[in-house]
Amino acid sequence: MGMGFRELSSSPYGAITKPLEPELTMQLPEEDPMALKTRILVVANRTADSPELIAALRQRATRTPTRFTLLVPAVPHGLAWAADMKAGRSEAASRAESGAARMRMSGLEVDVALIGDPDPLAAAGDVLGSDKFDEVVVSTLPRGVSRWLRLSLPHRLRRLTDLPVIHVTAHPRPARVASSRRQPVGAQP
Repeated sequence: MGMGFRELSSSPYGAITKPLEPELTMQLPEEDPMALKTRILVVANRTADSPELIAALRQRATRTPTRFTLLVPAVPHGLAWAADMKAGRSEAASRAESGAARMRMSGLEVDVALIGDPDPLAAAGDVLGSDKFDEVVVSTLPRGVSRWLRLSLPHRLRRLTDLPVIHVTAHPRPARVASSRRQPVGAQP
C-alpha cells in the first residue's frame, strides 16, 4: 500500500505536499459501570438478614450506586469453641447465604458473601486488606446483648481503617420453629 499525500497549499512553484500520517484515533477506555459504584463491606453475624440492616443498606444505596460484600465471621457458640475452632463455619455459611439472598431480594447488589475468621476484627481486616472498599457497615445486636459492642468492634474498625464505619443496631430474625403437633387439615391453631 503506497503512502498517500494531501495538498497543503498552492504556490507559484507548484503544490506543496506532505505525507499523510496514519489516522490517529483516540480511544477512551470504556466506562466500567462496576467501577463507578461505591463498594461497601458489610460485617454481620446474627443480624445478617435482619430487617433493620436491610433497610439501612437500602437507604444507603439510594444516595449513590452501590455494591455490597457481606462478611459473616464464623463465630462458634458455647463449648464448640473449645473443641473445634471451625465449629461456627456451617452456621456462618447459612447466615451468609440467607443474608445475601434477602439483600438481593430487596434489590441490593451483592458481589459476594464471605465467611471469615471467628474474630470479627481479624475477619474484617483480612477482607479490607485483600480488596478495595469505600465504606464499612457493622451490624450488631442491641447494647447489653451484643458481644461485638462489648468488644468495641465499630470503634476498633474505625481505628483499623481510614474508611467511614457505620454502625447499625439490629435484631436477629426469629428462627422458624417447626410444630411438633400436626394439625388436622382445615383446623385453626
